[in-house]
Amino acid sequence: MQTRSIQYWLLFTFVTILGIYIVAICYFNGNPEIMMTESKPYFSSQCLSQDTTSPLDRNGRLSIAVWNIYKQKKQDWQPVLKQLTDHNDLVLLQEAKLNHTFATYLEEIQHHVVMAKGFKLLNVPMGVMNISSQPANQACAYQTTEPLIRFAKSTLVASYPLSTGETLMVVNLHGVNFDIRLNRFEAQFKQVIHKISSHRGPIILAGDFNTWRDGRLNIVKHLTQGIRLQEAHYRTDFRKRVFGLPLDHLYYRGLTLVEANSDRTTASDHNPIKTQFMLMNE
Repeated sequence: MQTRSIQYWLLFTFVTILGIYIVAICYFNGNPEIMMTESKPYFSSQCLSQDTTSPLDRNGRLSIAVWNIYKQKKQDWQPVLKQLTDHNDLVLLQEAKLNHTFATYLEEIQHHVVMAKGFKLLNVPMGVMNISSQPANQACAYQTTEPLIRFAKSTLVASYPLSTGETLMVVNLHGVNFDIRLNRFEAQFKQVIHKISSHRGPIILAGDFNTWRDGRLNIVKHLTQGIRLQEAHYRTDFRKRVFGLPLDHLYYRGLTLVEANSDRTTASDHNPIKTQFMLMNE
């Protein structure tokens, strides 16, 4: 009888702790919300838009970088990020942690920032972020919850004017990681593929996709091929790999790829992708 009472008590304790954890995670995740530096209050809605006609490209040339910044845990993240923002029209970050230090840094560099919140921990937003030389005219945030740990991964879909009169659609995605059956991983990509398929202008789909096994990579390849996206091929390729497979990717359509590289850095556990494009209608 005493053994059974202990078992019931342990089960009750486990269920209670699990319930508290799930409620807490739901609170931390909240709703998918977007931030634009030009629009306040921050993180107040899922989508934001503004009137802007300033082209993102420079005379038909477009430089784009992609980097998982590892929550700015490494000491030398600032000079590396500054170099990326100085030499690229658009920088796509994953695992951006919008604490006071990072917010101050963003104010100092005077670029345009859009962020899609994945979750907040101790009131500090974490998610994916675009830093650009010119403002986005529209942006929306989306969330996909990790099946096991329940924290949300974020996806940011933003639009930027180009000098050709077209609009560049940019999808910055941090892939779900702890999904054994890959149902949520596939659903996360299908959600953005649906939005991409109806867009008539150039497209960038990039980020840390967490493609550390063949099943994940095959899903990405199948879905991107279905809408005629091309994957960038790298002259120098030091992208982070797990089990021999790269985690970070950049796919494109409606642009001419001039060059793509991924060089080593000590400023994160991921090495950045750097690409140069030319507009096709220029």
